[in-house]
Amino acid sequence: MVTKKALTAKPGPSGSRLVGLPPVISSTTVLLVLGSFPGAASLAAQQYYAHPQNHFWKILQAIWPRSPGEPALESYAGRIEWLLEHGLGLWDVYGSCEREGSLDTAIRNAEVNDFASLATRCPQLRAIAHNGGESWRHARHTALLGVAVHRLPSTSPANASWRFERKLAAWRAVFEQHGLI
Repeated sequence: MVTKKALTAKPGPSGSRLVGLPPVISSTTVLLVLGSFPGAASLAAQQYYAHPQNHFWKILQAIWPRSPGEPALESYAGRIEWLLEHGLGLWDVYGSCEREGSLDTAIRNAEVNDFASLATRCPQLRAIAHNGGESWRHARHTALLGVAVHRLPSTSPANASWRFERKLAAWRAVFEQHGLI
């Protein structure tokens, strides 16, 4: 269930209100990765993890090496089809916020997404993985779904304290735990 949603900005008390991306989920989603809110590059492209230095897509390619017959990963649509086929979904904890730039520390007046709807939209959901600390701050909301909740190291280029191999190992462990590998 992927829908296009135009980036909209509504004036707020401290600037423009940004609206995030719709969830990338299906009835077969087993593990949902929740970021905080899309960065400027992702909002401009209307694609999750669009910043070229973000490790998200590189981590998935290391976890699930592409085999013949799988969708082309060069296109965003192909990557989305690929991750949905593997039981992975994407969304963010915030549906809208005010922010200058892309850093989580600049997020102001954020509105949390409605996670309660996930139970009916994703009947096979077994776990939520929070991508980074800002997302993890909302684990209490996602824990109410009655599924496993994990904190993963941020794939953002701002998380330079974690080497790629260390991030990959942490992500791989959660994927293995929930049968996605």
